[in-house]
Amino acid sequence: MIMRERFLRQLEELRDDVLKMGVLVEDEMKLALAAYEELNLEKAREAATLDQNVNHARFDIEGRCFALLVTQQPAAGDLRHVVAALNIIVDLERMGDQAKGIARVVERIHSRPPQVKPIEIRQMGQRVLAMLHVAMQAYANENTNLARSLYEKDDDVDALYARAFSEVMDYMAGETDKSQLQSAYEIIRVTRELERFGDLAVNLGERTIYMVTGSLEELDGEEDD
Repeated sequence: MIMRERFLRQLEELRDDVLKMGVLVEDEMKLALAAYEELNLEKAREAATLDQNVNHARFDIEGRCFALLVTQQPAAGDLRHVVAALNIIVDLERMGDQAKGIARVVERIHSRPPQVKPIEIRQMGQRVLAMLHVAMQAYANENTNLARSLYEKDDDVDALYARAFSEVMDYMAGETDKSQLQSAYEIIRVTRELERFGDLAVNLGERTIYMVTGSLEELDGEEDD
């Protein structure tokens, strides 16, 4: 009984640390988006630095997951909680990489501000941050309905991505200045990073559904990368 209580406490601590990692990723993306909006090099560098903390959190949690698997040898539902945590931290680290990608774009374009900045990018940023929040809520509360709601939210992000991409491509078709063409291409990178961030939030929802039900669902109908 004592061993069981100890294990359950370790699972709870593991969940709390995964949630803290989610907050780190959220903070990193907020910084990256602010850096993009303001073309603020200092904030871009802060975001890149914060990504190191995200990476450290991933490896720390991963080590504890493996320790639980080896020492406790959990079965059934308990095992799914550990496996879900392992998968979630990998997706969270990738989401941090998307934020870092936006920060890197800022570093490349801050000296030659782009003439094209689709409003959809700001809207995408707001929506993907909301998706991350929903995904972590679903995980914390083991709420599969909340997790499934991410599918529709991702459709909205994809629609914004398509509009932003079209606007930038139309601009590039009529632009001849090489530096502006390069900056516009970097804006496309930003849209892609945000679109991928949304996809990974959907992945988080899938991990929660697996943890709770033992069923592997693909909310977006695509294979994980």
